Amino acid sequence: MHPDDPSDQKLTATEPTTGSRERASTERTIGRHRAPEPPRRGARAVLTSTPLRVALATGVSCCLGFAAYAGVRDDAPERTEPLAEAVADRAALADQRASRSLERTASPTPVSPSPSPTPTPTRTATKKPTPKKPAKPRRPKPVAGLTQAQMDNAKVIVDVGRELDVPKFGMVIAVATAMQESTLLNYASGVLPESQDYPHQAIGWDHDSVGLFQQRPSSGWGTVAELMRPAFAARAFYLALLEVPGWQDMSLTVAAQTVQVSAFPDAYAQHEDRATEVVEALT
Repeated sequence: MHPDDPSDQKLTATEPTTGSRERASTERTIGRHRAPEPPRRGARAVLTSTPLRVALATGVSCCLGFAAYAGVRDDAPERTEPLAEAVADRAALADQRASRSLERTASPTPVSPSPSPTPTPTRTATKKPTPKKPAKPRRPKPVAGLTQAQMDNAKVIVDVGRELDVPKFGMVIAVATAMQESTLLNYASGVLPESQDYPHQAIGWDHDSVGLFQQRPSSGWGTVAELMRPAFAARAFYLALLEVPGWQDMSLTVAAQTVQVSAFPDAYAQHEDRATEVVEALT
């Protein structure tokens, strides 16, 4: 650039020299009324230099850290010993709570059982329970010279009398009447062939009289089928006897004749003793 260039001259005139900058900086640092200090020399100046101060600070920090670490290492055994004792005490307490014995042995290794073979189901013959047959009613022992069939019929007469709350004297009258009329056998009639279609023990020929009491269907005692049943025939006799006024004060033969209206009114009295014995045996 030419020395006469105006721009170069302007730039040269405005830029301050290096010495002026240092003086201005020094004056701002020390103030207006204080003279600049001369530069420091010797050991003191070296100690106050910035790099050396940084190195010294770093060394001091390292020394302090090492001392602190050494102190921690020295105190470590003292701190860990109480902690180890506390852990040991807790372990001992846990053992006491968990078991009554402080001796522990290793538990045996469980052996897995070998799978057992699946048993083959066997068919067993199951017997069906056989239904029990109802027990047959005990047949009464014959008395007063009667056969078993006669005693069975007498029992039917007594049982019906008990169901109707007939006094014992009325049962004696009924048994004595059946002894006279049919000898305590269930009669069918030769005149009524229909009567022979029902269970019977003998056949009679006295008009249309049937059953234990030789009652006639034509007289309104009941149908042939009904009168051939000993229980029905006995009930029919009792109901007719209970309608007779004062029958309990009558003699046996009069009470029986009042019901039956027989051609032989005095024939019933001969059976009174035997009929009494049969009723006593059945009640």
